Formats: sequence, C-alpha cells, structure tokens
Amino acid sequence: MNIVDTYKEDFLTYLNSKIAVKEPVNLYEPMHYILQIGGKRLRPILTIMTCDLFKGNAKEAYDAALAIEVFHNFTLIHDDIMDSAPIRRGKETVHHKWDLNTGILSGDAMMILALQCFESYEPIIFKKLVQLFNKTGLEVCEGQQLDIDFETRNDVSIDEYIKMITYKTSVLVAAAMKMGAIIANATEKDTENIYNFGLNLGIAFQLQDDYLDTFGNSETFGKQIGGDIIENKKTFLYLKCLQVCNLKDKEKLLGLYNSNKTTTTKVEEVTELFKKNKIVEITINEIAVYTKKAFEILNEMDLSEDKKAILKNFGLSLMKRTI
Repeated sequence: MNIVDTYKEDFLTYLNSKIAVKEPVNLYEPMHYILQIGGKRLRPILTIMTCDLFKGNAKEAYDAALAIEVFHNFTLIHDDIMDSAPIRRGKETVHHKWDLNTGILSGDAMMILALQCFESYEPIIFKKLVQLFNKTGLEVCEGQQLDIDFETRNDVSIDEYIKMITYKTSVLVAAAMKMGAIIANATEKDTENIYNFGLNLGIAFQLQDDYLDTFGNSETFGKQIGGDIIENKKTFLYLKCLQVCNLKDKEKLLGLYNSNKTTTTKVEEVTELFKKNKIVEITINEIAVYTKKAFEILNEMDLSEDKKAILKNFGLSLMKRTI
C-alpha cells in the first residue's frame, strides 16, 4: 500500500466514525448516503498529505479534511438538483432517491456540518481555516453561476472559461492543500505556494476531464463519452475550436451546439471537427502548460526533494499521463 492509499484508508475510517445516521433519519440518512457512495477522496487526501509533508501531525488535519469532503459532497447534491441528474457515481442521486426538498435540506445541513468541523482547532488556526473556507465556498458558488450563465451565451471567451473552472473546481483543491499547510504551521510563503500549486493542478485536471469526455475510454473514464457534447457544454475544446476553425466549420459547430439533438451522430460530427482543427494537440498542450506552472511552484517551496517528488508524482497520477 502506497502513502496515498494509507491517507485515504485512514481518512475513510475517520469519516465513518464521525458521520452517523440519527434522528431525524430523513435529514441524516441522505448525508450518510452521498458520503458513502464512492469518489476519489482527492481533496481530503490532499489536506492530510500537505499537513504531513510540512511536518505537521497528519491526524490534526482530519477535521479540516472532513470539512472539505462534506462541503464537496454538499455541492454535488445541489449540482445534481440543478442539473436534474438521476445518477451520481453509478447510484441514484439524493433528490432522486428521496425527493427535491430532502435534497435541498440535507445539502444545507451538510454546509453547516462542514463549518462545525473546524471547531476543534485553536482560535488562531480556526480563524485562518474558516476565512479560507468561506472565501472558497463563495467562489465555488460564483463558478457554478458562471457555468449556468454560459449555457445561454454564444460569446464565452477562453479566459472566462478558465475563470469558471478555477472557481468551480480548482479553488477547492487549492484550499484543501492550503488548509493542510496552515495546520502544520507552514510559513506564509509556503501556504501561498501550495495554494497556487493546487490551483494550477486543479485547472490542468479539469482540462484533462474536458479532453477525456470526448477522447477518453468510457471504461477507464467512468463517464459517458461525449456527454459534454450532448449537453452542449462550452468546454475548452469547443471554445478553442471556435477560435481556430474556418467560417464554415464555425457555422457547423454553432449549429450543432444550438440544436437539441442528443444523437451519437452529433457527437461524431463534433468530434471530427475537433480532430480536423487539431484540438486534441492544442488541449494536451494546454494541460501541459498548467501542469508545468504547478510543478515550477514546487521549486519555491521549503520542502526536501523527496517530498516535492511526492507532490509531483501525485499530480501526474491525477492526469493519468506523463506531462
């Protein structure tokens, strides 16, 4: 078992000891359900790992890690409601398994439970963690609103898209790492550096997700290939294609995305447009750009080379590729 698996196993043991079903059952059972149906546990692992790498007591990071995981799953419950999604991680979504009101209320309660997790920390650390948590939570909401706004716009820029995925996805990864550094009493410089490392890695991870949604393997990716195309999601691939293609291809792409077709033919036609305009190569290069930015930040940190290697290898494993 490698060190990441150990962090994950220890965290899951702690999570199971803290999250129990109690009265009223219809409030707490949905929370327990969403927290038990899988997921990579990426964010809490990062909190614990970062604390450990900066010579902190890893066990002291468990409550912050739990706060991050509970908050993340709260956002998933509400995202699924907004998307009318019936399935999450191969299981029924909370609002589908119970009902809409239960999903909303259980999600609200999870947000409060996440904040309560910080109560175990001494005042100075508590204040830093809660300030970071509140800032991050609001940014995640801003990112979600931008994503919703983009659905009805045909003029979304790539810069706007990067801002959206930064807020919706990357800031929580960055905050998870910064919390671990704060608990370990790392220097201000190192806490900011680890935050920026996580931020860039999170952007690369989301761009990789965009890429795999169209060009990945459904068995290893764990999602339907072409789902973003079917849902007319304005991903990096789509926006870049609009930017670089000729007028004829642009009109065709816009026409496909402005239609309500959900056929495999639509996926095939859009995919061919992406291939024709070298979007595969452009996207892979963009992933490499943000991954490189993250790894360059490692050079600024007061960590031994073997600890930097742990962070770098973990980042590469998230991409499932050597960049």
